[in-house]
Amino acid sequence: MAKKRTKSKTKKTTDAPKKVSFKLSKQNKIIFGSLLIVLSIALFFSFMSFYFTWQEDQSMLSQFADRNAQARNLLNKFGANVSHFFMYKGFGLASFVFPFLLAITGLYLFLGLELKGLISKWIWGLVGVIWGSIALGFFAADFPLLGGLVGYEMNDFLQDYTGKIGVFLILIFILMVILVRLFNFTPEGFANFFRRQKRQITSELNDGDTSNTTAAPSVDDEDDIVLTTEETAPEKIDTYTHKKDIPPLDEAGLDVNIPEEEESDIDLKVETTPVEEEEETDAKAAKLVEDFGEFDPKLELGNYKFPQLDLLDAHGASGGITINQEELEENKNRIVSTLKNYKIGIAQIKATIGPTVTLYEIVPEAGIRISKIKNLEDDIALSLAALGIRIIAPIPGKGTVGIEVPNKNATVVSMRSVIASNKFQKAEMELPIAFGKTISNETFVVDLAKMPHLLMAGATGQGKSVGLNAVITSLLYKKHPAEVKFIFVDPKKVELTLYNKIERHFLAKLPDSDEAIITDNTKVINTLNSLCIEMDNRYELLKTAMVRNIKEYNAKFKARKLNPNDGHKFLPYIVLVIDEFADLIMTAGKEVETPIARLAQLARAIGIHLIIATQRPSVNVITGIIKANFPARIAFRVTSKIDSRTILDAQGADQLIGRGDMLYTQGNDVTRLQCAFVDTPEVAKITDYIGSQRAYPEAHLLPEYVGEESGTSLDNDIEDRDAMFREAAEVIVTAQQGSASLIQRKLKLGYNRAGRIIDQLEAAGIVGPFEGSKARQVLVPDMYSLEQLLENEAK
Repeated sequence: MAKKRTKSKTKKTTDAPKKVSFKLSKQNKIIFGSLLIVLSIALFFSFMSFYFTWQEDQSMLSQFADRNAQARNLLNKFGANVSHFFMYKGFGLASFVFPFLLAITGLYLFLGLELKGLISKWIWGLVGVIWGSIALGFFAADFPLLGGLVGYEMNDFLQDYTGKIGVFLILIFILMVILVRLFNFTPEGFANFFRRQKRQITSELNDGDTSNTTAAPSVDDEDDIVLTTEETAPEKIDTYTHKKDIPPLDEAGLDVNIPEEEESDIDLKVETTPVEEEEETDAKAAKLVEDFGEFDPKLELGNYKFPQLDLLDAHGASGGITINQEELEENKNRIVSTLKNYKIGIAQIKATIGPTVTLYEIVPEAGIRISKIKNLEDDIALSLAALGIRIIAPIPGKGTVGIEVPNKNATVVSMRSVIASNKFQKAEMELPIAFGKTISNETFVVDLAKMPHLLMAGATGQGKSVGLNAVITSLLYKKHPAEVKFIFVDPKKVELTLYNKIERHFLAKLPDSDEAIITDNTKVINTLNSLCIEMDNRYELLKTAMVRNIKEYNAKFKARKLNPNDGHKFLPYIVLVIDEFADLIMTAGKEVETPIARLAQLARAIGIHLIIATQRPSVNVITGIIKANFPARIAFRVTSKIDSRTILDAQGADQLIGRGDMLYTQGNDVTRLQCAFVDTPEVAKITDYIGSQRAYPEAHLLPEYVGEESGTSLDNDIEDRDAMFREAAEVIVTAQQGSASLIQRKLKLGYNRAGRIIDQLEAAGIVGPFEGSKARQVLVPDMYSLEQLLENEAK
């Protein structure tokens, strides 16, 4: 059977269309880059020479094939012909942009840089060439060589339709577009530039006047003398002014002299250099916010529309709960009579009707033991002929005993009614989740960011998958794709496949993965370890930003106080959803449990949250480590009291009636809820609606994880080694610690590149093989041995 499956898989991969890609090797890049740099230099000198020799070289243009004919241009006939084409027939002086663009492209290739930014440089370079040619043709119409034939003809053509004023206005408009798009020009920035220049000139003049250094500040300048303590210090920022030290003028307008004793008390020797650096950083951030506003991560998908309520069905419910007065009265009488049979008197009884169950709150007479009522659970269930009775003795926060009795006709709680509620719509939470409704028919909304992880368990067919869909739907209705990313693990391969349609909006995956919904257990292990790497990287960012959690970090990034050039970026929340955890534990065991426990312990502050669902809430699946780190738990109906205790540390889940009836706890009280119902066609409509909109180029990529099998089949090809291979080898041998993270820190490289270098070091025999969480063994003892090894390889 396994053989057959392998065969079909192979066939599938061979039938898939092959992607044609054009990639230059490193050597070819260096050669091609050198060619472009040389060509740019040749063009520059031929263009320069053209303006001095063009008259003499006119006769040589038609004699290119004649070897005896010589041109005066610095690059001879080649230079004369090329410069004539660009400078006279082309764009004139604006043609000097072409050598510049060729030189930049050559440098990118020569240095092996990414070519992403080159396209915009060429586009704006060509715009500048055209604009410069037309502008020179307009302002220097009498000198056609300055604007070239293109500039002259374009001016002539435009003036026939718009006149000189029209051409001038067009040039001004295009110049404004270039300034705004390329140089971020704004009127405020323009005004601030002149203000800064004025301040700088004033401060230089003040610094030059030595006589004013010890004098007391004048009344006019008193607002400028502000000394602040360093912002980076943990103490409160204090602001001191010397306004109070300046005596006021009296009513007659006479100057009042400051006594010498007071002058000697004023100490203005304050170290302001670090303060000025901090002030400069904050000033830059404030200016950026003033010019462009706060950074908005939603701008890339600025036209994204949140799902509409019409995509969800009402499921025939009008929103209200039908009250069966006869049923209420009958149940009340049976409870009272049953308790009387056991000599338990009731002082008061009250009913609260919910969508699935009705809560009867009783106040027993004085002297009645609560444990006596608790022990009558089965007797009350027998008298009421109900499916499952749950007694809460006592109800937390109240002086009453609660008896939950299932309704004969349960009301379906639709996801639409929950999403439309004010409680959810106005929820000021980071990751709001609407589970459903309580016994008192109130919408129950919690914040996943504060849970911080959620464990769901219950027998087959009791509403677990619907509960997962309710959680995901809540977040899809409330959060923008830039704010949250999901990782879906679905061993059953059928429960979460609908969310494939929103892959490029909301999903995250490994770089080498074809599908975002993870169904293979090996990929689950790699994904969990990749999440651990992401967690470590995020904590490093928080450390450098000097903040404690993702909320503070993102607020600081939005305020433009963190520089993207230093690796800072907006961090979306990541929600890991595992649909069948028991299957993973059975097949992978510790390989899954260890990263899950690590993420559960540490990932809260950096915005990674786990939602784990399982059918088997046994102790070998929900271990002590997992339970300790999952205070928020949901129990659907289970078959035994032992399973209930495994999930909730309390009884009650075995008395639920199924079909979305559930208990929720976050470490303290247990709350009974009716889970909101969202059907598969509704989920399909939501994903279709989101998937039809403009998306990101690809799913959110997690860091690459190098597994145990990596590096074993690498060839020791010296030519294909990384440019920083030798430096990395020296770092590893000096530190005697073989890890990718060490190379990352010391050489300031990305994780993927550091991982490839580690593989190359293993192939070269400098470090040992992968050993799980341990650092690799360094096989070279010292720098001398390393030199010998590399020299022998070169031979």
